[in-house]
Amino acid sequence: MRKVVSILFFFLFFICSGFAQSEVIAISTNFGVMKFRLHDDTPKHSNEFIKLANENYYNETLFYRVIKDFLIQGGSKSSKDAAPGKRIGYGDPDKTVDDEIRNHYFHKKGSLCAPRQPDEINPFKQSDISQFFIVKGRVHSMGELDTMEIAVNRPIRNKIVQKVMTPEVRDELKKLKEEKKVKEFRELAQEVKDKIETEYNLQTGTIEFTEEQRTAYTTVGGYPDLDGKYTIFGECISGFDVIDKIAALKTDKNNRPFTDVKITVTVLNE
Repeated sequence: MRKVVSILFFFLFFICSGFAQSEVIAISTNFGVMKFRLHDDTPKHSNEFIKLANENYYNETLFYRVIKDFLIQGGSKSSKDAAPGKRIGYGDPDKTVDDEIRNHYFHKKGSLCAPRQPDEINPFKQSDISQFFIVKGRVHSMGELDTMEIAVNRPIRNKIVQKVMTPEVRDELKKLKEEKKVKEFRELAQEVKDKIETEYNLQTGTIEFTEEQRTAYTTVGGYPDLDGKYTIFGECISGFDVIDKIAALKTDKNNRPFTDVKITVTVLNE
């Protein structure tokens, strides 16, 4: 009896934990095969992706949007048997999932991501799991990453400084300086500095690349401008050369390759 209960408990635990437990999937194309490990902590995306893959939903679709040094995107059902030159890539509003944007994942080369509609019509950043994109990106220098941080962070900080450093505060600092009240000047200056730092640290739009990000972006490459904006639910573990081959294809004005790249997605359960 105890053995039966133990087996039943294990079975229930396995079912309740979902089926996205470091699943490995293969995306096969006429240019080769890519393998991806799905993330355990993005279960809504990973589980739905696996479900659709097991239903053959993505099979015979195309990588219909290819942009060199950026991404390759496919999976849309509108791309099945699409005539050359036809505009394709429409999503499925019935296959959206809540965002699972995790700060510890970033858009390095080979990241498997879910596209979504823009913020103005999709403020909750819900993903369209009826299709997907894979980051190609490019290798960046440390200087480029520094410049990106400055370009984003400096305007935010300047706005806070303008808010905190009111004309009244500036006049008071000037007065204390003229009166040589060093202690009072330093106290007020420190108070202003602390307030600026507190408000700056509460901002959500700032960026500061971690050492892991800097290492990845300056070696394998990627597309850091996308960080924090899309859900990354897997990463490439083999077939990086296939990403390169597809990303290098010549495309039409809609970024669709002139040579169709057909997709077959298989769940490997490794």
